[in-house]
Amino acid sequence: MIDKPKFAVIGGGSWATAIAKMLCVNLPEIAWYMRSESAIEHLKLEKHNPNYLSSVEFDINKLKLTNDINEAIAYADYIIFAIPSAFLSAELSKLTVSLEDKVIFSAIKGIVPETYLIVGEHFHTHYHIPYENIGVITGPCHAEEVALERLSYLTIACADAKKARVMAKKLECHFIKTKISDDIVGTEYAAMLKNIYAIAAGIAHGLGYGDNFQSVMMSNAIREMKKFIRKVHKMKRNINNSAYLGDLLVTGYSVFSRNRMFGNMIGKGYTVQAAMLEMSMVAEGYYAVKSAYTLNQNYKAKTPIIDAVYEILYEGKEAKKVFKKLTDKLD
Repeated sequence: MIDKPKFAVIGGGSWATAIAKMLCVNLPEIAWYMRSESAIEHLKLEKHNPNYLSSVEFDINKLKLTNDINEAIAYADYIIFAIPSAFLSAELSKLTVSLEDKVIFSAIKGIVPETYLIVGEHFHTHYHIPYENIGVITGPCHAEEVALERLSYLTIACADAKKARVMAKKLECHFIKTKISDDIVGTEYAAMLKNIYAIAAGIAHGLGYGDNFQSVMMSNAIREMKKFIRKVHKMKRNINNSAYLGDLLVTGYSVFSRNRMFGNMIGKGYTVQAAMLEMSMVAEGYYAVKSAYTLNQNYKAKTPIIDAVYEILYEGKEAKKVFKKLTDKLD
């Protein structure tokens, strides 16, 4: 393992900005790939991302900014992908440099729609990255609270504990605490599924259901998550740990949750297209629900909440009627 590895962040959104902020606390320099050349120029002049978490001020001397993904990857030993899963394949299609011998960490909360694989599986299957060189960065953690330097916790999962500890150490600072895990598959599926349940929580709120119902639905959601993940990857895990239950709760209840916001609009009667235009941000759960629903046709886990959200978003069924039926399936 390299004594002083170099790091690169791939992505220009809020989570990428938050990760860049964490890394800059502990590192003299990082590479940061952003598609937008105008955002890069703004960052160089004004020291903040013009589109996301603009309150975060960067020391520009610590940033090797580029809109060439190959330049960023060639620079780094550890590469953190923090772009919406729906756009990952398009970005990877630009690669001309090899990912061989790179350590890949995913901060992406979704499934790659072209392959129906979580990000780690996608890199392993299509880019032949060994699992010991693949990791996951997950919450419970909102980028907006990282920007405010409110105490937050991250779980770093990797089959190689040494690499997990390297990443954890580089992210940890006075407002970030970290722990490591060997459950790469489970934590990544949990990060994807909690976005679906957050949409469900938002729909319920938009329809006028109160806190009492929300508590029942979230209790059912964590049990549903456990059943789904056990079907996908059976191993000993405590579903009540922060990487699973904690991440579910913060995404389901927080005012910063884009997926809850999206669901709330759907519950109030917005169409999917109108809600997306209104938000001007990507709600990962929208793409995740189709992937999870499709995958579960093979796994056949009992997932009434995922099924309900799928019916509303992809079959065009009326949210009020779908949730009325859902209430009879929860306990």
